[in-house]
Amino acid sequence: MKNKKQNRRLDPQLARESELYENPIPSRELILQVMEEHGVPVKKLDLIKILEIQDDEIIFFEKRIRAMERQGQILINRKDVLCISKKINLSSGRVMGHPDGYGFLIPDDEAMDDVFLSPREMSQVFNKDRVMVQVTGQDRRGRLEGKIVEVLERVNKVLVGRVIQGQGVTVVSAEDKRISQDILIPYDLDLNAKTGDVVEVEITTQPSFRSKPMGKVINILGNYSDSGIEIEIALRKHNLPYEFTKGGY
Repeated sequence: MKNKKQNRRLDPQLARESELYENPIPSRELILQVMEEHGVPVKKLDLIKILEIQDDEIIFFEKRIRAMERQGQILINRKDVLCISKKINLSSGRVMGHPDGYGFLIPDDEAMDDVFLSPREMSQVFNKDRVMVQVTGQDRRGRLEGKIVEVLERVNKVLVGRVIQGQGVTVVSAEDKRISQDILIPYDLDLNAKTGDVVEVEITTQPSFRSKPMGKVINILGNYSDSGIEIEIALRKHNLPYEFTKGGY
């Protein structure tokens, strides 16, 4: 393995990194190149040693590899072992849910076909979340089928929905029908919302195999039968501005 000076001198993006940073750290391209040369998944501490990352560089190196993970270039497991996503047949992208409970991965790689996600896989994510998926085969219709191995980004922080059950355990159904999971609200966090109320919910527990999504009501918009409630729902569901300053448009 090349030493630090050789590695960094041969960094294909050294000029770019030097323009951006006074003390440039290894570029994404170099990190991937070194991992490729290593040949097998590599522990983060070993990669730090291989690249001879200095103590004052570690925080910036951490930010870089986390950004690479969010964009699906690498996978970092719970033991801080890094691997190149393409080497283990992983694809990153955005989840597109379906009202019937299943969904698809829309890959970042536009040349790749969409990947079918079963209702079981979809139970751990919301529509539009970013995930890493391992393609496991094809279904009977010939579609690629996959398994979620990592959630890269939770997009849904606040949802608008309708209270479908109250009195003790409040349950909210999201107005975005591509989100099939109901959201559970503890009795002391429901603002006394009643069945039929349209509410905004802040998600406090994201969905997973082991737990249902949970949240707290932060705003009651009105009742589902109220005039004009559809506009209130649409503005929030599509993230359109609904608060305006006085005296202007």
